[in-house]
Parts: sequence; structure tokens; C-alpha cells
Amino acid sequence: MTDSHRDAVPIADIPVISTRVLVVGAGPTGLMAALVLRRAGVDAVVIDRKSGPTRESRAVAVQARSMEIYDQLGLAQRIVDQSTLAASFQAGTSAAAVAAGIERMQEADTEFPGLRVFEQSRNEALLSETLVAERAPVRWKHELVSLLSGTRDADAGAEALVAGPSGLIRIAADWCIGADGSRSAVRGMTGAAFDGVTDEGAFWVADTRVTEGLVPGIAAVRMGKKLLTLAFPMSSDGDFRLVGLRTAEMTTDAEVRDRLRREFGIELEAMRWFSTYRIHHRVASEFRTGRVFLAGDAAHVHSPVGGQGMNTGLQDAHNLACLLADVTQGRVGAAALDRYEAERRPVALTLVNVTDRFFGVIGRADSRVALVRRAAVLTVFPIAARLSGTRLGARLGGYLGQYRIRYRFAGGRSWPPPSRVLCRPPAWAAEAVVGLRLPPVGDNHVPLRNFAWQLHTYGTQVPRPTVPDWIDGPHEFPADPRGRLRDDHLYLIRPDGFVAAAVPIVRSRASVSVLAAALHAHHIA
Repeated sequence: MTDSHRDAVPIADIPVISTRVLVVGAGPTGLMAALVLRRAGVDAVVIDRKSGPTRESRAVAVQARSMEIYDQLGLAQRIVDQSTLAASFQAGTSAAAVAAGIERMQEADTEFPGLRVFEQSRNEALLSETLVAERAPVRWKHELVSLLSGTRDADAGAEALVAGPSGLIRIAADWCIGADGSRSAVRGMTGAAFDGVTDEGAFWVADTRVTEGLVPGIAAVRMGKKLLTLAFPMSSDGDFRLVGLRTAEMTTDAEVRDRLRREFGIELEAMRWFSTYRIHHRVASEFRTGRVFLAGDAAHVHSPVGGQGMNTGLQDAHNLACLLADVTQGRVGAAALDRYEAERRPVALTLVNVTDRFFGVIGRADSRVALVRRAAVLTVFPIAARLSGTRLGARLGGYLGQYRIRYRFAGGRSWPPPSRVLCRPPAWAAEAVVGLRLPPVGDNHVPLRNFAWQLHTYGTQVPRPTVPDWIDGPHEFPADPRGRLRDDHLYLIRPDGFVAAAVPIVRSRASVSVLAAALHAHHIA
């Protein structure tokens, strides 16, 4: 839509659609945001210039924390039934290499251990079909032309000019979420920088049928004399998504087939899809401008190693949608909106820094780098594999599954403070579990499906304290056998499942002063 076409129609004559939240982009991030908003009782409109969900995609893995979010939406079992579980990860030069048990690392800490191979296109189909079933379909073939308001702090709302199949429309919303990918139009309209680098290495991706060289059901990295290849099982009997380093002579699928055979001993029966790409490591300078937020690839892009990218976007969406629902429905004050960037941008920065450094070591099609790469992996990975049943292995599994993310919050400030200066935390934040997602104990995940703030006790009972009536509970659960959730505390849980506060129980009642301080810190009305 050119400026001349847009200017030919007076703005006042363009029809208006009103909604609470406009979501631009119907990838996994935008669809997740819309569905969480709907479950939380907030109206949202999703637009996308595509004609429908993605059919081909690079992202393949759904991590444990994302599965927990899908469980909160009542969709996890559908993914379990339709996905392939990669219970182990193998690293080495052949199919005989040692494997580390991802499932074993995670089984004590999550209901969904292991790596679920359920590619981006299937995530999009599941989420968009659920929105259709709930009478909130995506408006496909609708392209954002401009943001008429929303990018300034003084704006009362976010209004967008959109070009659709029937012409121009205006969408008037309280808030806008830009989830429109790495080339985000929304990000450009906010003026946020997208700093970072493009990796010098080039990559290829393919959906294949493998007859030799990989073990069905096991994710793997194979290392050759110069190159490496990542493999994700798409079925239990030989279908794999392969991702690999590409050299100048590897421009066609036939050349890739030949190199796979010669360098990795991988034989293909079929290659159904093949594409090439480069990897970027970038993070937006701001995740919020006025009434506009950035999420997913619009806010950060990084290497696909570890299957973290799509999952980080899904978790951005979950965090932001729960927060917007709270603000829109008057449960928390608008000052709480600073929480989104304070919590999610550090996650993106850490992930980009880790993957950027990692690719500085492994992402080079060079024989000297390959020699170091092989030596390092063949030395370190067997040690990592032996950690599967240990506390250190469980910790590593938590990072891989993204359920060990800690949010550091207290009002508009972070807690604990980012500096290393020692200071005393507020009483409600003194327990180690505060800021982490709620550890699974019994069926304590079930109340989370209401997307409500709630109170929990573990191995004890207390009368309901004086709190707003929209805070559920206390819900009573058995004692935590691992002691993470104590029987002498009352826990305040956010709608996204993170522990917001731990309130001491004194003489069979929750401390009134500590609970009041916690509610104030979280801007609860």
C-alpha cells in the first residue's frame, strides 16, 4: 500500500474495528499471545499478511517449559500425541557415539521431560485452529500499513491502519503486540534499534528420510572433518530434520546429499524440502514503546542450536499476555507493564550471548575449527552424559528446558538487584523459589488453567487472608518432598505460573504485613 493510495482515502472515512489488543503477526508468538489473552478474558484481533499458517519452518523443538504453557491451555496432550519425543541427545562422529539422557535430566522437575519435536508449522496450526474453534480466527491477508498512534507515552491507545482483501480498515486497540518476525514492521515504526551481528557461516536445512547414520528417536550432532550437522527426529522410524553448515560448493540438495554421505556416513532415502539461510544474533533496544510491545523474533533472533528460539517467543507471548490481561481488567496498575521488558529482555540477551559465543566455536566450515570442535565434544560430552542422573545434570536439564528462568522483580525495580552488592531482600522475596516458575507438586498445575492470581499452601492450612476477591485460594497441596515449597509459608502465584511471593505463616496465619508488602510490590490494586 503506497502513501498515495493511503492518502486518497480520508482517514475519517475508513471503517474502524475496536479491540483491546491488536496482535500483528500470526506466527507461534502472536498466536500464543492471542490465545492466552482470550483464555484470560481479553478480546484480541490478530492480523497477518500471509494467507494462512506457515507450511515450512526451521524451528522444530518444543521444550519442557513451553509444554507446561500448552498444558495450562489444555493443549499439551495433543502435542504429546502428535509429536516425536527425543529423550536423548547424541554428540560425536557416528551413530555409535554416547548419548545424554535429556528426559532423565528433567524427569524430576517437570511433567514434560525430554524434547518434543513438533515443528513451527504444527504449532501454528494447533494455535490457529484453537482460535477458530473459540470464534477468534486470524485475519489472514491483512497487512499493517502504519501505526497511527501508540508509539508515544502520551497516546491513549494504539491505532493501526491495515490493508485487507476488502480495502483499508483501522483497528483501534488499547495495546499492540508486534510479533511480526525478524523484519518486523512494528519494530521499525517504534524506532527501536535491532543491534547485533550476522554470523559469517551459512547453513542449510532439510526434511529427510534417513536410512543409515542416525538413530531413530535420538537428536544428534554429527561432526566431520570440516562441517557439522544437527539432526532432530521427526518420527520414530527415520524421518529427520537436518541442519548443517554449508560451504560454497553445497548449493543444491544433491551436493548436500553427497557431503552427508562422505563426511557423516548419513544415507538419505529422500529429501522432501531443502533451503539455505544465515544466522543472525540480534536484540531490540526496547521491548516496549508507549503502548506497543515487541515479542518473539521481532524482539530477538539467534541461533537455532538447542531449539530455544521458538520457545523463547512462546514464553514472551505468555508472559506479556498474562500481564496485559491483568492491566486491562484492573487487577494490577499500569506501572506493572515495565515488568515485561525487565523480565524478558534479559532472557533474550543471555540466550543471544550464549549462542553467539557457541557459534564462535562451532559455526565455522574450517578444518582447524573442526579439529578443536571434535576434540572438545569428544572430551566434554561423555562427561555431560554421565551427569544425567545427578543434581548438576538436573540443573543443566532445567536450563535446556527453559524452566529454570528466574525473574527478578519488585515493583519497578529488580530483585535481587543485578549488581553483586550484598543487601537484604524484602521478606516476601527471601525464599529461593520466588521468581521461579512454580515447581510441580501433586496436581498444583491444575488451578493455573484459570489464568488467575492464586494462593497456595504445601503441607499446611491457613485461613484466607484479606486479599482482592479475584485472587483464588488458598489451594492446599501435599508437602513438597524436595522442600522447595515450605509448609511454613503461603505462596502468591502469578497467572503465568511464576512464584510472586513467599509469605511466612505466623501462629497459623499468613503475615499481614509481609503479604501487604508483596501485593504493593506487584502493583496489585
